[in-house]
Amino acid sequence: MENLIKLRVFRDEDMGLFKKWLYTTHVAKWYHEPLDWIDEVEKRNSEFVWLHHYIVEHEDKPIGFCQFYEYYNSGETWNGDTDVNGTYSIDYMIGEPNYLGKGLGKQIIRALVSKISHHNNAKRIIVQPEEENKASCGVLLSCGFEFDNQNGIYIRVL
Repeated sequence: MENLIKLRVFRDEDMGLFKKWLYTTHVAKWYHEPLDWIDEVEKRNSEFVWLHHYIVEHEDKPIGFCQFYEYYNSGETWNGDTDVNGTYSIDYMIGEPNYLGKGLGKQIIRALVSKISHHNNAKRIIVQPEEENKASCGVLLSCGFEFDNQNGIYIRVL
């Protein structure tokens, strides 16, 4: 199934599907506070313009969501002692259950890495999935991320 996905910019008409995915059991387990996610995406052209939101499509069918952002804009503090200059982070989900376990998560992450790599200031990507989310942790490792034991994050140098 290599290269069967594409990322397209999130559109207003995607909101209903995004909301549905957030409340799907396999997504809700990891995407806590769905109303915060909804608020963020609804304000993507104003307050959260620094986030880059995408719908993941497989053969032109929407199957998931992903985003990337410059970490320093987020106000988050889970980076440990990792320099925030040139640091990006990503989030990703496959919302449609029938598309889980088919290697598409790897394609999503590779596509996000490619998009981030085109930014002149990009030096690294950091991600902090929950330790119990073995699928996410495994796919990050298979995409060239390394686990930073000191900071408890996955990191990929660009």
